[in-house]
Amino acid sequence: MTILRTDGITMRFGGVVAVNNLQIDINEHEIVALIGPNGAGKTTAFNMITGVYTPTSGNVIYTDASGNDIRITGKKPSAIAKLGIARTFQNIRLFKELSVYENVMIAKHLHLKSDFMSAALHLPHYNAEQRQAEAEVEELLKKVNLWDLREEKAFSLPYGQQRHLEIVRALATNPRLLLLDEPAAGMNPKETDELTDFISQIRDEYNLTIFMIEHHMDLVMGISDRIYVLDFGQTIASGTPLEIQNNERVIAAYLGVEEDA
Repeated sequence: MTILRTDGITMRFGGVVAVNNLQIDINEHEIVALIGPNGAGKTTAFNMITGVYTPTSGNVIYTDASGNDIRITGKKPSAIAKLGIARTFQNIRLFKELSVYENVMIAKHLHLKSDFMSAALHLPHYNAEQRQAEAEVEELLKKVNLWDLREEKAFSLPYGQQRHLEIVRALATNPRLLLLDEPAAGMNPKETDELTDFISQIRDEYNLTIFMIEHHMDLVMGISDRIYVLDFGQTIASGTPLEIQNNERVIAAYLGVEEDA
């Protein structure tokens, strides 16, 4: 079943077309990658899907767990997150002075139903929700081997673990679709290998669909089911990793460059 599709979304900034007529279909439980040189429009595409930008034209359609198609074009990021779409960012956006546990608990509060007054007065239904959230955060941190670090400040973690924590915080919102914006940015080869295993693990553990932007080709080719390639806002290819590796247009635009774009 298709979980997300973009119907010709286009984003213009004045006279500049950042993304032109983007057509993407992502099926449930796939890992799909979006690659291309810097400035190709990859993050702009993510921003249109997650509500940071409203496309100049076209639509983004999300299919919920009941099979209902929901037009999410132009919805606020918080509303999109509540539907089951979470994302990370190229630049780590943790609350660096808060603990590992607190960072994840903040994300868990997205789905709490109690209002501010219930929380302030510690009414029974709020207390029950809070206890459930705490139990879920504990379970999540144990599954991803961060429980022993729960009291550590986010800024004190090694870089690779900060990246993992940002993904775990996104997981705390109970997503069906997880968007990862360059999750391996700044990582050394060992950290990248660990991240590759981690992404595969959480896809299977939490029955996720994953859509990612990434420059590390070993990671992309190693775990992606399908790949889309952008160049100057245009889709120049899509297919399996093997098809992309052998696509002459992709090689010329991206894979054949000497230096990582």
